[in-house]
Amino acid sequence: MKKIVFNLLFASFTAIGYAQSNDDAQITCYQKYAEIFEKRGANEVEDGTYDDVIITFRKGSMADCFYGKVIVKGGKINTDEMFLKFEDNTFERVVRKYRNPDQVISIINGMSRTIVTVEDELIDILFVKKIKPKKKNYVKAADPTFD
Repeated sequence: MKKIVFNLLFASFTAIGYAQSNDDAQITCYQKYAEIFEKRGANEVEDGTYDDVIITFRKGSMADCFYGKVIVKGGKINTDEMFLKFEDNTFERVVRKYRNPDQVISIINGMSRTIVTVEDELIDILFVKKIKPKKKNYVKAADPTFD
């Protein structure tokens, strides 16, 4: 009887473990973008206004990605000049309280340094138009067929 109960409990915990690992396998929009930036790299982001960036908001295992606008000066992003884009192409300023309000937000490989809010929300700015083009692949030769 003890063996049956033990086996049932073991099977239950194993099933729960597999069910949770399937949920963890869900890839967020941020992870998809980060993977592309890592594989291809990005060109340098010059100073100017960019209204075609992706602004990601992450908390725990959740992530949301929105189009936005930022101003880059001296290769840095000013957190007071970050905006989210509405469907009618208007913008609204991102208002958050940051854990380190004086932090310099640099841009490395087309992605900003992560900004942390006092609510432990993680914000990243992705310059998707700066992603380098996909590398060319070699053409594979067909298998020989000599009759």
